[in-house]
Amino acid sequence: MARLNALAAIVVCVALTACAALKPSDRPAERAAAFDLVGRVAVAFDGRHFSSGLRWQHAPDRDEVWLNTPTGQAVAHILADEEGATLTGADRRAYRAADVEALTRQALGWELPLTRLAWWVRGEAIPGSPPQEPVRDQQGRLVRFVQDGWSITLAHADAEGPGGRPRRVELARGGHQIRLVIDDWRGDEAP
Repeated sequence: MARLNALAAIVVCVALTACAALKPSDRPAERAAAFDLVGRVAVAFDGRHFSSGLRWQHAPDRDEVWLNTPTGQAVAHILADEEGATLTGADRRAYRAADVEALTRQALGWELPLTRLAWWVRGEAIPGSPPQEPVRDQQGRLVRFVQDGWSITLAHADAEGPGGRPRRVELARGGHQIRLVIDDWRGDEAP
């Protein structure tokens, strides 16, 4: 009986270790500084298209995103923190998942790489994960690179000097494309 209990304990430990290995953390070790932005998002995936207005409040430990119609009505509200992520649709139906990426795949059918995007909208690569194939403009700003399987293209406003934030962020991975146009930054922590 003792041998059976020891074997069961080993099997449980191996299973837990395997589960941990299968689900790597989607969060960069370092979190991007706080910001609040307003813009528009267009997504193409699996032959389908989605577009909406966007409001995103980012803090190092929490993200809140509203996807809105052109008249300002919320289509979806996403709240993510260390406890997980929740998406509430216009019909008040709520979806929950461990992270925003899994949540948006489940509820919307497309992945929003929010933890990575918090760096990319600032015109920066994720720390600790060197960008591949980086291309910089004449001011030294990143304009194109590949990171964590995503191809990222950044379009900066001409008036912005070195280190200026992008006005448009385009992401592509496989047949999945996301275009984010940033209309306004709000708050003291804006880049």
